Amino acid sequence: MKHKCPICKAETNSTAHAEFPFCSERCRERDLGNWASEKYVVTEPIFDEEEPSEGECKTIVLDLDNHYDRNS
Repeated sequence: MKHKCPICKAETNSTAHAEFPFCSERCRERDLGNWASEKYVVTEPIFDEEEPSEGECKTIVLDLDNHYDRNS
């Protein structure tokens, strides 16, 4: 798979570069440093971190003992 290094934009290839998608260990470490220094951030949480209030919880109860025959 061919790709451009996200740090220096050099051409990389998954079969030729052990550090893929980076072109080198240096670029991989620079990317890690960018995450560690919070240069990169996730702007919105994937899920709501707040606990739902008592009235907001929804419960679904399935009756697994009652078998329905589709043919009748």
